[in-house]
Amino acid sequence: MGGAAPFTIQVGSGWHNARPGGLERLFHELTQRLPAAGVGVRGLVVGDASVEEESGARVRAFAPADASMLVRLRGARRAARAALRERPDALLVSHFAPYGLALLGLPARRFVVHFHGPWSGESRAEGHGRMSFAARRAVERLVYRRADACVVLSRAFRDLLQHDFGVAAERIHIIPGGVNVERFAGLPDRRAARRALGWPEDAPTVLTVRRLVRRTGVDRLIDAVPALRAQVPGVRVMVAGEGVESAALERRARELGSGDAVRFLGRVPEAKLALAYRAADLTIVPSVALEGFGLIVPESLAAGTPVLVTPVGGLPETVEELAPALVLRDASPAAIAEGLARALTRPAELPDAATCAAFAKARYDWDVVARRTADLYRRLA
Repeated sequence: MGGAAPFTIQVGSGWHNARPGGLERLFHELTQRLPAAGVGVRGLVVGDASVEEESGARVRAFAPADASMLVRLRGARRAARAALRERPDALLVSHFAPYGLALLGLPARRFVVHFHGPWSGESRAEGHGRMSFAARRAVERLVYRRADACVVLSRAFRDLLQHDFGVAAERIHIIPGGVNVERFAGLPDRRAARRALGWPEDAPTVLTVRRLVRRTGVDRLIDAVPALRAQVPGVRVMVAGEGVESAALERRARELGSGDAVRFLGRVPEAKLALAYRAADLTIVPSVALEGFGLIVPESLAAGTPVLVTPVGGLPETVEELAPALVLRDASPAAIAEGLARALTRPAELPDAATCAAFAKARYDWDVVARRTADLYRRLA
């Protein structure tokens, strides 16, 4: 699209190297790629001096990550106000509701919110109290309703913003998350990837890359393993990730007698993550709640590995145009076991590696996502 190049002040939650997660990954990719799409960027996050160095001076820290919420809120407002003095024509863009609250009332040309998921809903799903849920919900409702535009990752999140927070449909824009397709180029074949990782070369292998918390459904996957082993002897389920449920999940696997069928990998470094996706026969996203997109999906596809998803939130939208068979019938252990067994024993029914990678490049490459985001900013400016 034509028009003058807009400038944006992007306020995120944290820097991706210090706090890996979908929100942080998307913020990092946008702040690095938007300039090539014709959008100026000043990024602001919690963190330390290394943020500015690693981002090429494009992103700065406004408060330490371990500071109190009050200190972080004040830091966000102070830094955004200073950036607006330099660029009064800028769009003010929030990626995290609490910091969005700190930005309200600043004299920005437009206020845009990227909605990565319901902060209050995640609090409830993780077992926090009613007061915490109510306070977070109030903050979110205020921020989202004050925004000139809200960017969501899926139709599921669009509907949630409308129904739960009362945001008008015309102010909601759908732009999915993405993947750095270049990082997955030139991967070795599956057996070589397994040798490099020390995984069994001949075992049918399933990978999940998840934060180990309740809503991501890894407990359902663990519960599915006995039934899966009965249908696919020798199967291996690799669990990559960390979280508060880690010890409980490992205990549950032992109680079920899973033995060497389940291996907990902990956090897999970025340098090895693409290799892990390539080494697996299948990836699975077993989420049970609040999954608006799931970056594991395009990452796995970019590595040429098909991915099964539960019919939760925006997950079906990520693969339905590629192959409807990739969507499980529900999020129960029985459905997970059934879907994995079928996929492992009938691989010809799934898209092959080249088809998966081509789909990821055409739909989810970060440059594609950045251009779509830049087009929206231009319209708003």
